[in-house]
Amino acid sequence: MKNHPPSRRDFLEAVALGVAGAGAGGRLLGSTIASGEIPYRTLGRSGEKVSVIGLGGYHIGIQASEQESIRIIRTAIDAGVNFMDNCWDYNGGESEIRMGKALRDGYRHKVFLMTKIDGQVKQVAARQIDESLRRLQTDVIDLLQFHEVIRPGDPDRIFGPQGSFEAAMAAKQAGKIRYIGFTGHKDPDIHLKMLQTGFAHGFTFDAVQMPLNVMDAHYKSFARKVVPLLVQHGIGVLGMKPMASGIILESKTVTPVECLHYAMNLPTSVVITGCDSLPILQQALDAARTFRPMSETEVSALLAKTASAGTSGRFEPFKNTHQFDGTWHNPQWLG
Repeated sequence: MKNHPPSRRDFLEAVALGVAGAGAGGRLLGSTIASGEIPYRTLGRSGEKVSVIGLGGYHIGIQASEQESIRIIRTAIDAGVNFMDNCWDYNGGESEIRMGKALRDGYRHKVFLMTKIDGQVKQVAARQIDESLRRLQTDVIDLLQFHEVIRPGDPDRIFGPQGSFEAAMAAKQAGKIRYIGFTGHKDPDIHLKMLQTGFAHGFTFDAVQMPLNVMDAHYKSFARKVVPLLVQHGIGVLGMKPMASGIILESKTVTPVECLHYAMNLPTSVVITGCDSLPILQQALDAARTFRPMSETEVSALLAKTASAGTSGRFEPFKNTHQFDGTWHNPQWLG
């Protein structure tokens, strides 16, 4: 039986306080919580069950040892993490290659596999999809996302004539992908434009990925502007950058576990976090296992601690600099 998302009114009241709207018995947007186990949630209207923690693909590729990368991926899966994040451009393709090797020997069927493409032109996007399939050593990608929708013109280009949306739909019809989403980290208004452009073309995304962290509530907030619309339409909410690669921790206002718990407390289906070592993975697993819905008082106290640091956007440089914009540095990836 699929879980129905809360009403828009209920959610708007909850998100204003940064609370995820826990239901009866401590259940949170379809979470399945048992002592010592990784909670699972429902990925929007798809009905897919996904682990509350997702393994970030970028950090898998920066680990010096390929074997250690494979060990991290398989340890995560063995512990109950089933959501795998990746991207065509991560580390020159090395992240997908390593994940593909890790998913051999029976591991592929245990995970919900997501990757992203940069191409915004049909021909380029189709090539990137095929390259990702080859690197990941799979016949089908569970969720394909348009990566880095960060420029106001990106939605029109993706949905325009001979745009990458046509390539994604063709791949879906061919059985190469199952669901379609998009990601971005720059401005919630661009996310809203992408969603509305999809609606105008008669299309509703299956999932959307964005920064959701303790600083986001104070500056260009995706949680306040985008998440309510996703919940309203039953679109899976994918949170990323819970610690912004450690930058948020430099504020000296919060701990890693507080960062992860805050993101889990929003209506997220998955909180994607980078794990470049087994101790960091263990930290994420412990945070998932110990998570319980936070009270309004707890959320308010956490946001009060981060308010001064978060107002300027200093600890979310992906919103106001090009530091995290791979396609700005490599425009040829767009096509």
